[in-house]
Order: sequence, then structure tokens, then C-alpha cells
Amino acid sequence: MKQMSLLSILCHVLISFGFASVSAQTCMDNGNFSPNGTYDTNRQLILSSLPSNVTSQEGLFFNGSIGQEPNRVYVTGMCIPGSTSEDCSDCIKSASDDLIQNCPNQTNAFTWPGDPTLCYVRYSNTSFLGSADLDPSAVVTRTGDISPNLTEFRTIWDELVVGMINAASTAKGTPSSSNNHYKADVASLTALENIYALMQCTPDLSSGDCGNCLRQSARDYQSCCGQRQGGVVLRPSCFFRWELYVYSKAFDNITAASPPLPPPPADDQASTTNNDSNGISSGVVAAITVPTVTTVLILVVGFVLCRRRKSMQRTEVESDSDISTTHSSQYDLKTIEAATNKFSRSNKLGEGGFGEVYKGTLSNGTEVAVKRLSKTSGQGIREFKNEAVLVSKLQHRNLVRLLGFCLEGEEKILIYEFVPNKSLNYFLFDPEKQSQLDWTQRYKIIGGIARGILYLHQDSQLIIIHRDLKASNILLDTNMNPKISDFGLSTIFGMEQTRGNTSKIVGTYGYMSPEYAMHGQYSMKSDIYSFGVLVLEIISGKRNSGAYLMDETSTPGNLVTYVWRLWVNGSPLELVDPAIGRNYQSDEVTRCIHIALLCVQENPEDRPMLSAIILMLNSNTITLPAPRLPSFIPRSRHELDSDGLESSQSTGRSVVYSVNDVSITDLEAR
Repeated sequence: MKQMSLLSILCHVLISFGFASVSAQTCMDNGNFSPNGTYDTNRQLILSSLPSNVTSQEGLFFNGSIGQEPNRVYVTGMCIPGSTSEDCSDCIKSASDDLIQNCPNQTNAFTWPGDPTLCYVRYSNTSFLGSADLDPSAVVTRTGDISPNLTEFRTIWDELVVGMINAASTAKGTPSSSNNHYKADVASLTALENIYALMQCTPDLSSGDCGNCLRQSARDYQSCCGQRQGGVVLRPSCFFRWELYVYSKAFDNITAASPPLPPPPADDQASTTNNDSNGISSGVVAAITVPTVTTVLILVVGFVLCRRRKSMQRTEVESDSDISTTHSSQYDLKTIEAATNKFSRSNKLGEGGFGEVYKGTLSNGTEVAVKRLSKTSGQGIREFKNEAVLVSKLQHRNLVRLLGFCLEGEEKILIYEFVPNKSLNYFLFDPEKQSQLDWTQRYKIIGGIARGILYLHQDSQLIIIHRDLKASNILLDTNMNPKISDFGLSTIFGMEQTRGNTSKIVGTYGYMSPEYAMHGQYSMKSDIYSFGVLVLEIISGKRNSGAYLMDETSTPGNLVTYVWRLWVNGSPLELVDPAIGRNYQSDEVTRCIHIALLCVQENPEDRPMLSAIILMLNSNTITLPAPRLPSFIPRSRHELDSDGLESSQSTGRSVVYSVNDVSITDLEAR
């Protein structure tokens, strides 16, 4: 009785039979935030990017966070297996919008909306990954009752539910795939009527926790509503729904078994329909009781394995991430040579500081980009492992995807997805190709780069500072969507670390922040400075490394100082690339220039975080702060030396820089 009262208090909703959709938002009453504050901003930012983050994952499951404590927001999004990207994105967006509207100031909430696509969205101010949360729960039912043979119905329903709980809890998959802990099934009720049921736990749960969550949902449903014609039980960690009609595409390829035989005499049925003290039939009671010991053992073993796995992951990071632990595939050299026609010059796509990049075609027809590190490259085994391990763990639509690697003899090769439209600089700085990038495309590229950096800084498992963001490291796919590439110089931070210092400065000169170029100090704000330079280059179609004059009497400066003078003079739109023409919104361009100037301010603390930048890009109502004077960065090494920076001979600091977009580096130990 106490259990039933708790369920009623939490959320017990009855909906009419005519409804085509079943969903409920559960706003947890264990914390509130102030509207329009930092937590609210972070919540809106991460939920707005959740549809693209979920659909960019092969397993349609995404877990991430944004912001810093105490305003950090953790989020999970998921769609059922087999969902199309479009259906999944629409479902996640609708679910996120509903949570924002219906939970205006709750720090914790979840929902499982659907019809015909089921998805799941949850956010919280504390990490919930791997935790089995059974409360609060919501029960949503049909108003019509089963008739006439309720006893026969319960027997079939029990058998279906028990089998599905066992199947869902033990379903094989990875903790990052919605295939894990998922089951949809059909049971024949009569010759013309079926029972359609679907169960799912969040894939990060153990088998024991998933089974326990689903069994508790079965108890709750039968306790209150066992005679109804359909219903749903929603919990933070699991979902259970059944109906007498097809309500999801999940059943498209599932066929019900033959109708059951006529029921046995009434005396023989008595033992199968007795209810326990909670109102659940004996068939389900037996299914719940029998695996209890097994469940406990599974929980213990799962806990030990989880601890061991976390320990291994921690050791992996601390021991420089042995390449054998990556999720990518290892290819032999003969396969790569066959794919690239033995590194034929006709297949060469380009050349960077670490070596050459070739187009290849694997035996299965997959087109790939093969990065072959030169034997004299500054990137050794350690840097090679760094890039391989990093990229294999990163999954985002605005990051280039690593497919595999080859480490054989002196050969160090990385195999990436092939991105057909080359790099951003290929279009941006070529007078004949600039016109192919109109303002709409450039604005989309700016937003995509920002989302990719946000993932690196806040939403991936570790904080990652790229340290070499530049136009040539932004690849463009078939639809001109940007993908950040080249992670050889990246630095991995722990969750509590946000900045570092080095005596060996790496990256591309002209994109480096002043505190990094001159003092070796780097942080997320270093990447934000580089992003600001990139935005100015995208708007202007000009390289930052060039010399720019306001008039004949002014001293030459780089692109950043040139834009600052335009801003002060009230003529920022003079920056716009003539190749764009007049087909752009002046307010939108001016806002992007304003954001870029905020990113290149001299003091790193004045530069906005990526979460705030994305909000600025997507909102016309936010008032932007006035930008402060950017630092003057010399355009060349000669100017750098004459600008007063101590030489590497006197300070022991090595400044490794790049001209013409070629990065040369000697990575320091971390």
C-alpha cells in the first residue's frame, strides 16, 4: 500500500484510449535553479545540441556534460535501435523542448516520448551514468479494460513480459549503444489481436540493474492497472510499454506466434492467476524470485569488472594510452599499399608538417584518407599513439573519424574517413573558389567548428585542447559540414585540470594566442583565440598572416589588428569577402565579427567559453559585451624576435612555429 501511495504521489496519469501518443515528463523535485542563470544557460545549450550529438553516434546513444561545477549539466540522449537519423533527431528535439517548457527550474528531469520513434532524454546537475535510478516513476495507462477473458490475457501477458525482461536485461551490446538492454516483441492474443510490448534500459546499466528496474515496472503496472488495454511505466533508468496495436516502427519486422490453445479448465487455472500482496500474478512472482540470487551475483561480478575497467582506463591515460587499447582497427601495410596504389602520386591529397596524405579505397569499397607520417617527421611513436588514441575515442559529427591505424616497421599510418571537399583553406583563400562559399555556408561552418570545439573542451570524456586549430585542419564533407582534424598536437587534461604550461610551443603561427606564443601558457582559451582568428578568416577570405593597412599613413598589422581598427572606426562590414557579394544579413555578420573580437582579446579571462559563444551565435536577443583591445601579434619570426621575446637560447624555451600552414613540433612530456 505504501508503494502504491508513493507511485500515486510521484506521478500516476490516466489518458484516454483515443490518444495516439504516450509520454510524460518527470521533473524531479530534488533541486532547483534560478531561471536565466548559468545553470539554465548550460541546460539550454546542451539540450539544443543533443539531437545532433545523438544522431552522430553509431549507437544512437550520447552522454556528455557542459559547464563547470556547481553549474555543470550532465545529459543523456538515446533513440531505439533502427531509428532513422531524421526521426531520432525530431524525437530528441521534441523531448528536449518539452523538458525545458515543463520543468522550468528543476535541476533534474527525464522523459521517454515516442510514436512512432521512442527516444530518451535526461539531464541532471550530478553525474548519473551507470546508476540504476528507480525513482521517481510514472505510470500512464489506457482507460478501457480487457474483456471478456481477463484470466487468459494475464497468462499470455505474464509469459511475454517475463521473457522480455530476461531478454532485455541480458541483451548484448556496448554501454555506448542503444542496442544494449533493448527488446521489442509480439504475442498473439487471439487470431485477430496481438500484444505489442517494448522494453529498454539505458545501455550503461549492468544486466542485474536493468532486470531489477524492469521487474519493478512490471510489479507497479500490475498493482494498479493489470486489467487495462495498454500502458506505460517510465523510470529514470528503464522504460516499459505494451499496447494492443502497433505503435512503433520497432515491430515492423516482428511477427507474432500462432494463437494460443484454448484455456484449460478453470480449476487448473487457479494457480496461475493468484496475486501476491502487491497484486502481481504468480507467474511474474516466480520470474522475479528465481533469479534473485543470480542477480546479486551478477551485480557483484559487474561491480568488480566495472572497477577493474575504470582502473584500466585510468592506467591507459596515465601510461600514455597504449595503441593496442584503442577502439580503431589495425591494418597491415599491404592492405594500405593496395588501397593507395602503393602511395601513388596520383592519389596524394596533400602534405603537412608530419607527412603526406593519400586517398585510398579499401577492398570493401570504402574510401579513406591515409595519413603517412614521414620518417623524418617530428612526430614519433608517442605522438602517433597520442593522435590514434585521441581520435578513436572521439565521436562527433564535427570531428573527423579515425577508422584505423598501421604501425609496421618504420611506417606510422593513420586511416581516416575520406572527406571529399578537402579543407576549408582550399576554398577560403583561392580567388577562383571563394565564391563557392556563400554567407549561409560560411555561417554554418562557423557554427559547426564551434560545436566541435565545445565537444573537445566539455562534452568528451576528457578535456582536450587541440592547440592547432586553423583553416587547413577544418575538413569539409559532401554537404560542406566542417570536421576538425589533425589531433597530433592535442593535449589531454583531467576533468579537474583546465590549463597548462610548456617550454615547447607547438602549432601554427598566426593562430596562436599571445600567452601561448610568448609564454607557453595554454588552456581552452588558447583554442578560443584560434577560433576567433578562424572566424575572421572565414568572413574576410583573407589569411591572418598577411599584412594589412587601413590607409597609407597607418602601420601594417595582421588581420586581427586590421579588424580591430575597422571596428573602432565603425566600419566592420568592410571586412566581408567581396566574393560573398551583398547576399548576407549585416546584423548576422556584424555579430560574428563581434564574437570573433571577444575571442581574440589579450586577457584569456576576458574570452568567452564555447558554450557562451554558441549561445551568442544562435541568439539575436543576447547583448554582447564590448570587446577589449586585442594583443598585437607579430606576423613573422623576425618581428617576434624584434618584439622583445627572449630567444630560446637564453630561456631554454623552444618556439616551434609554422608558416604556410605547416605545423612542426616536438611534443613535451605531459
